[in-house]
Parts: sequence; structure tokens; C-alpha cells
Amino acid sequence: MRPVILAIESSCDETSASVIRNGKVLNNIIASQAVHQKYGGVVPELASRAHQQNIIAVVSEAMETSGVSKTELDAIAFTRGPGLMGALLVGVSFAKGMAMALDIPMIEVNHMQAHVLAHFIDEPKPSFPFLCLTVSGGHTQIVLVKSHLEMEVIGQTQDDAVGEAFDKAAKIMGLPYPGGPLIDKYAQLGNPKAYKFSETVMPGLDFSFSGIKTAFLYFLRDEKVKNPNFVEEHVNDICASIQQHLVTMLLKRLLQASEQTGIKDIAIAGGVSANSGLRKELKALGDAKGWNVFIPAFEYCTDNAAMIAVAAHYKYLKQEFCSLDVTPLARMPL
Repeated sequence: MRPVILAIESSCDETSASVIRNGKVLNNIIASQAVHQKYGGVVPELASRAHQQNIIAVVSEAMETSGVSKTELDAIAFTRGPGLMGALLVGVSFAKGMAMALDIPMIEVNHMQAHVLAHFIDEPKPSFPFLCLTVSGGHTQIVLVKSHLEMEVIGQTQDDAVGEAFDKAAKIMGLPYPGGPLIDKYAQLGNPKAYKFSETVMPGLDFSFSGIKTAFLYFLRDEKVKNPNFVEEHVNDICASIQQHLVTMLLKRLLQASEQTGIKDIAIAGGVSANSGLRKELKALGDAKGWNVFIPAFEYCTDNAAMIAVAAHYKYLKQEFCSLDVTPLARMPL
């Protein structure tokens, strides 16, 4: 069985399409949405409108650059959730229309499961079972990956995601959206030990980041009383310190998970896995603990259709198709 699948991703503010043939990703077309920058965050209604404007062009480019004709497609895959309802609806509706027109089956994909399976796009690939720290603007999870389609969340945030904590910290500092990458940029020039922040204590392997955001807000408020130009004068050290704090929290739990399970194949996935501090510290910890560390290429960290395509490939092999009455899910457990 050599399936050829077109995959569509539209869960947030990236419109993406990818074609996969026999498990090999042929392309990964992404259209980003700059419209949200002036609002300091993603505006759901604007995101769904932009998806409507972009999706035909993105899918057309994916088909053209893949060298695959519509008649060669064996299935259409799409992100069902989790994500923004209006944005998801655009991708789901387009997939339905194309599947009906071509009379081929549809494959629904869990967005977070796809982030984990991004590690199966290129070599090297982790061996089962492995642990994956999935970190993004909406999720922070430690996932025990037993097979391509069998995964168990063994630790997760009980409030905010770490990506949201990065972006909120940047917003508090007055940095433009998206702030997470800017914190990473400035952090590379600063001292990560310049300022200390308290750590939230959670049971087991769970996380909590809401308290960190509040502590950071009060820290800057107090410092700006003493020096109104505190942020401008110390931006590199502030970014380095808050980034180091958040990365340390993530890796502390990941280390606990490895020790509890005995698993030494360790991966990261999701938008925050592009953070240079996290990548550097994970490699260092992996070397110290004898882990086999797997870090995705930058283009597969943020939302993209290539990861949706890989997930769809394995679901196709098991003939896991969905019906035309499928609906998107803003919340969709792993």
C-alpha cells in the first residue's frame, strides 16, 4: 500500500498544505498571517478570514510543487482540533469539498499528536517508547509515545501553557507580538542568572505557569518604580533570566519523567521547541544523562501541514478514516 495524501492544517494562524507519498513528505507550504501583529495576539475572526483567503492558493501550490495530480490522491487529511473553531472550520470544510469531488476518504488528525509525529518526517527517528515534551502557545505536555498512534499524557500544565507565558512576559515588557521569539533573541545577549524568580510547586509531572506571569509582572512593576527605564536598560538580562527560568521548569519535569519511566529517548515538539535556550539546555542535559535527544527542524516546530501528513500516513495504513459529518473540535484530547 503506497498512499498519496494531501494534508491541510488551519488550527490557528498558519494556513498550510503538504503532500506525502508512501510516508515521504514531498513539500510543506505555509502561509503566515501578519494581520495579528498590530493587535498583540491572534484575533480568531481575522484568522478564519485569512484562512479563507489563503487556502486555495496554498493547496494549489502544494499540489503543483509535489508533481502529484488530483487523481493520484488516495485521501485528504486535515486538522480536526484542537485549535480556533473558525480557523479549523475552514480547513475541515475545504477537505470535505475536495474529498467529495474526488470521491476519496478523509482522515482527521489531532494537532498535538501530529506535533509529536513531526519526528518521523526526517532522520533520525526516535525508537518506541519515547518521551516527548510538547510545548506551544496552547499546550505543555509530557507525552509517553508507545507507537505512532498510541500516546499517553503523563504530565501537563494545570493552567497556562509555557508558550503563553513567554508571550505574556514579552507583552508585559512592551515587546511586539509575537514576543516569544524576541525573548529568545534578546536572551542570547544577556545573563541568565541576573534575576531570580520563584518556582511554582506542582504534584507529579504537572506544570503551572500562571504564577510565574504574575510574579514577573510584579517584579517589573517594582523595578520600574525605582528606575522607569529599567526594561530598556536591562532587556537582555531580563529576557535571559525569564527564559532560563521557564526552560529549567520544563527540563526538571522532563528529567523526572525519564527517571520514573526509565526511558532515554527524549524528544521535544511544538512551537516553543524552536527556542534556542530550550534546545541548548536539552542537549546539555541529554549529554549528561546519556539520553538520545531528538529536536525537530525549525520548519516543523511551528504549525505546519507536513506533520499532519505524517500522522495521516500512519492512520491510512490502519484504514482509520472519518465520515463527511465530521466537525472540528476546539478542544480535542490526545
